[in-house]
Amino acid sequence: MLGTTEILIIAAVVLILFGAGAIPRFARSLGKAKKEFEKGLKEGMEGKAEAEEDKSEAEKKEARKTD
Repeated sequence: MLGTTEILIIAAVVLILFGAGAIPRFARSLGKAKKEFEKGLKEGMEGKAEAEEDKSEAEKKEARKTD
Protein backbone atom coordinates (compact mmCIF):
# COMPACT_ATOMS: atom_id res chain seq x y z
CA MET A 1 0.00 0.00 0.00
CA LEU A 2 1.29 3.43 -0.89
CA GLY A 3 1.67 5.97 1.84
CA THR A 4 1.22 9.72 1.65
CA THR A 5 4.90 10.38 1.05
CA GLU A 6 5.09 7.95 -1.88
CA ILE A 7 1.97 9.42 -3.48
CA LEU A 8 3.37 12.95 -3.18
CA ILE A 9 6.67 11.89 -4.73
CA ILE A 10 4.89 10.18 -7.62
CA ALA A 11 2.67 13.24 -8.15
CA ALA A 12 5.71 15.53 -8.20
CA VAL A 13 7.51 13.34 -10.74
CA VAL A 14 4.41 13.21 -12.96
CA LEU A 15 4.03 16.99 -12.74
CA ILE A 16 7.68 17.51 -13.67
CA LEU A 17 7.63 15.01 -16.55
CA PHE A 18 4.30 15.86 -18.15
CA GLY A 19 3.58 19.41 -17.01
CA ALA A 20 0.49 20.88 -15.40
CA GLY A 21 -1.52 20.88 -18.65
CA ALA A 22 -1.36 17.12 -19.06
CA ILE A 23 -2.98 16.34 -15.73
CA PRO A 24 -6.48 17.65 -16.63
CA ARG A 25 -6.33 15.86 -20.00
CA PHE A 26 -5.34 12.65 -18.24
CA ALA A 27 -8.18 13.05 -15.72
CA ARG A 28 -10.69 13.63 -18.54
CA SER A 29 -9.42 10.54 -20.32
CA LEU A 30 -9.81 8.49 -17.17
CA GLY A 31 -13.37 9.78 -16.73
CA LYS A 32 -14.30 8.89 -20.30
CA ALA A 33 -12.73 5.46 -19.96
CA LYS A 34 -14.65 4.85 -16.74
CA LYS A 35 -17.95 5.84 -18.39
CA GLU A 36 -17.29 3.55 -21.35
CA PHE A 37 -16.34 0.69 -19.05
CA GLU A 38 -19.52 1.09 -16.99
CA LYS A 39 -21.58 1.33 -20.19
CA GLY A 40 -20.03 -1.90 -21.42
CA LEU A 41 -20.71 -3.63 -18.12
CA LYS A 42 -24.33 -2.50 -18.20
CA GLU A 43 -24.79 -3.69 -21.78
CA GLY A 44 -23.15 -7.00 -20.93
CA MET A 45 -25.41 -7.55 -17.93
CA GLU A 46 -28.49 -6.68 -20.00
CA GLY A 47 -27.41 -9.12 -22.69
CA LYS A 48 -26.81 -11.82 -20.11
CA ALA A 49 -30.26 -11.22 -18.58
CA GLU A 50 -31.88 -11.43 -22.02
CA ALA A 51 -30.03 -14.67 -22.77
CA GLU A 52 -31.18 -16.17 -19.48
CA GLU A 53 -34.78 -15.13 -20.21
CA ASP A 54 -34.58 -16.69 -23.68
CA LYS A 55 -33.15 -19.88 -22.17
CA SER A 56 -35.88 -20.11 -19.54
CA GLU A 57 -38.58 -19.51 -22.16
CA ALA A 58 -37.09 -22.25 -24.35
CA GLU A 59 -37.04 -24.62 -21.37
CA LYS A 60 -40.70 -23.83 -20.62
CA LYS A 61 -41.68 -24.50 -24.25
CA GLU A 62 -39.74 -27.75 -24.19
CA ALA A 63 -41.46 -28.77 -20.94
CA ARG A 64 -44.88 -28.07 -22.50
CA LYS A 65 -44.01 -30.24 -25.51
CA THR A 66 -43.11 -33.22 -23.33
CA ASP A 67 -46.31 -32.96 -21.25
